[in-house]
Amino acid sequence: MLRRRSHFFVLIDNALSVKAEKEEEQKEEEPTASPFEEYLQTLLQLKTTSADQFDNLEKHTQWGIEFVEKYNKFVKERSEIEINYAKQIRNLSKKYQPKKNSREEEESKFSFCRAFFTTLNELNDYAGQHEVIAENLTSQIFVELTRYLQELKAERKTHFHDGRKAQQYIESSWKQLESCKRRFERDCKEADRAQQYFEKMDADINVTKADVEKRGLNKARQQAQMRHQMASDSKGDYSSYLQKFNQEQNDHYHTIIPNIFQKLQDMEEKRIERIGACMKTFAEVDRQVLPIVGKCLDGMTTAAESIEPKTDSQQVVESYKSGFEPPSDVEFEDYGQAMKRTVSENSLSNAKEGKEKPAGKSKPKLWPFIKNKNKGSGPEDFSHLPPEQRRKKLQGKIDDLNKDIHKEMDQRDALTKMKDVYIKNPQMGDPTSVDPRLTEIAQSIEKLQAEVQKFEGWLAEVEERMPSKSDSHRRSGLYETQSNIAVSNNCAQDRERPLSSPDGSYTEEQNTETQVKANINPTPNPNTIPTTMPDDEEFDDDDEPLATIGTCKALYPFEGHNEGTIAVAEGELLYVIEEDKGDGWTRVRRNQDEEGYVPTSYIEVNLEPNAKGAMTYI
Repeated sequence: MLRRRSHFFVLIDNALSVKAEKEEEQKEEEPTASPFEEYLQTLLQLKTTSADQFDNLEKHTQWGIEFVEKYNKFVKERSEIEINYAKQIRNLSKKYQPKKNSREEEESKFSFCRAFFTTLNELNDYAGQHEVIAENLTSQIFVELTRYLQELKAERKTHFHDGRKAQQYIESSWKQLESCKRRFERDCKEADRAQQYFEKMDADINVTKADVEKRGLNKARQQAQMRHQMASDSKGDYSSYLQKFNQEQNDHYHTIIPNIFQKLQDMEEKRIERIGACMKTFAEVDRQVLPIVGKCLDGMTTAAESIEPKTDSQQVVESYKSGFEPPSDVEFEDYGQAMKRTVSENSLSNAKEGKEKPAGKSKPKLWPFIKNKNKGSGPEDFSHLPPEQRRKKLQGKIDDLNKDIHKEMDQRDALTKMKDVYIKNPQMGDPTSVDPRLTEIAQSIEKLQAEVQKFEGWLAEVEERMPSKSDSHRRSGLYETQSNIAVSNNCAQDRERPLSSPDGSYTEEQNTETQVKANINPTPNPNTIPTTMPDDEEFDDDDEPLATIGTCKALYPFEGHNEGTIAVAEGELLYVIEEDKGDGWTRVRRNQDEEGYVPTSYIEVNLEPNAKGAMTYI
């Protein structure tokens, strides 16, 4: 067994020995490359590798530039979105801003309207912050990146131009080195052939001196010497240029190319760093406006929290409060007995009117719900409005006139000071040049003061007519007493039924004195006609006619075009069925079926002595 194994190992050793011998023979048969050829192969590999690296770097840096351009376009589009959004927000805010008219003043009284206007203003400021974002994105990123891209492209172009130039230079040096090498190789071969020819001729011992001269032995010697000299010179040139090339090649691969690659690397790092800074700025631009945006939102929240429902509802009450008192209770009417109608001894009764008229149900006037039949701007004294509204309008007009007076006075004071300066320093201006303007302002102030006095007179008249709380309570108590008496007696004989006044209350207490004349309007103006007409429901055909409470005489003609009025001629005598209660109208009757309202200032009224509040209106 051991012998077999020993024999096996011997066979293996022999086989390995044969294989090694064959490999050595193959190596001997293959031509070995010279050191110079190996150097050339290495140099060629370095050249190919360097060119490939430049191509790779060129592709990568170009991709980096394209990325910067893409990010810059992204920032530009974001900026455009912010601009368009801000524009739409501003247009929305402008669309819902209050118009410059009287309606704006009415709306500004309510807290919810003021809150909405504040929200619109804050929204406008909010839009401004988006404009700031767009502006900062454009100035801090887009413009800077656009300029940086130009610089980056120029720098990249310079670096690759230097790299290609260095590559071309080393290739040119390499070509010159190969040319020197080939020339040296050629000269060496020529010198070797010349030397062999000379030695061959000189080695023939049978050649005589004549044959030597004849065959050109000396010439062959000179030729060999010359070739040797040329080979020696080529060797010197080749050696010198080789040394120079090696130095240039060393500089190329150890200094020039690494420096260019380092510059490209620095350029790439700066590009990446610049992109990072821009992305940070992109976020900071939004962060910078957050405090102001927060203030805008806080303003909206504060405006919403300032809404006061109770105050707004009270504003509605104050705006539409008429000043009229509510109508009193409707008096009980007993249909079990016939009602006697009082007729005045000096009334213009005739046979038809002398007949007893059954007392019918009178429809009370609901003044707070009367519609204005004559819509328009209304008279200057606002007499078409209810007392409370008229008082507010007159007071507002007086306030506006006083403001205008103060403005004119301020201008007058300023011009007076200017005139004093001109008087003290004539070189600054002519004092008399200010006089026309001062005269104009004085006339304007005088006119405005006259207007104020006129409106104050109307205001005083309204305040005198408006009932006080004590009068209201007194009238209510009196009416309750009268109502109780009427119900207990089950009739209303020998006295007039309570008449509804325009302010919803009953007339003054019954006056037992004789007829008294009072000048309410000493100089009636036929051109002044109240514009607020009673509701047409007062003339319901189903109701019984009202009883007469006196007579009247027309002082001026009245055409009566408006609904609810009646036309009268100057000097005409009519029956009074309802007296003026502060609205400027008196209700009269011509005959049984024709009645209506006429201006109180157009007639002379004589009320019955036993009528409530019996007075004479002239």
